[in-house]
Parts: sequence; C-alpha cells; structure tokens
Amino acid sequence: MKVKDYNFPDELYYDNNHFWARVEGEVVVMGTTDLTQKMAGEITFVDVPEADDEVTHGKPFGSIESGKWVGRVYAPVSGTIAEGNEDLEDEPELINQDCYGKGWICKITPNDLDADLKQLMQGKTYAEWVEKEIVKTAAES
Repeated sequence: MKVKDYNFPDELYYDNNHFWARVEGEVVVMGTTDLTQKMAGEITFVDVPEADDEVTHGKPFGSIESGKWVGRVYAPVSGTIAEGNEDLEDEPELINQDCYGKGWICKITPNDLDADLKQLMQGKTYAEWVEKEIVKTAAES
C-alpha cells in the first residue's frame, strides 16, 4: 500500500515505533519502514544485534544513525535474535536502498508469535495510523 509518498507492503506487520515484521517460517524478520528511512536521510550506522540476544516487544535494543539523526531500534516481537544482518555493518545504506529487502535489521525467534502479532498493525488500520503520523511529523518539521 502507498500512503502519501511512502510504501508499506501489505503483507507486513507494523508497530507504532515505525518498524515492520515479516513471518518467515519459525522466525520474524524485522526492519525499519520507508517513512523512517526517508525522514532519517542517508543511514551511516546500524547497531546490528548479536545472535542469542534477548529482545522484548516494544523495547529498544539498538540504534540507527544518519548524518542528522540517531534513532532507537525497537523489537516488534519478543524473543531471541536468530541472526543480525551483518551486511549493514559495512553497508548501512542498504536500509535506504531496500528497507524491506536487503536492508532488514535482524531475524527474531519469537517467544509467543500469536500474542505479539495481535499487538501489531496491518492494512487499513495501519494506513490510517501512519497517515496521522506523517501529518504530525510534517507539522513538527
């Protein structure tokens, strides 16, 4: 789906911290949204999480930096890091180039996937929520 000038794939789940989640078998792949990467500008650093680190839904566990911004990375689900995207250590700009593909941040083995997914948004619910966020962000600029 497209909201204003931003892309948000329909099959993904979204949280209110501007991160997405995609279920792939036993893991959840997560990253940051098109809105976030465009607002941040060129990403220059990503704190890539280590395998076996524990993360909690809605809690920060890392950071992303650009020339004008430092933001926290929040877990869309609770669980254990299965894999961090080590490509981001040398090429953090992958987030700008392909935030829903090669720019993923990590894969999480969830503790209770069904419970966490119920706390995330999709489709019309997310479109309505993110449109308000876009308007709010524009007003703050």
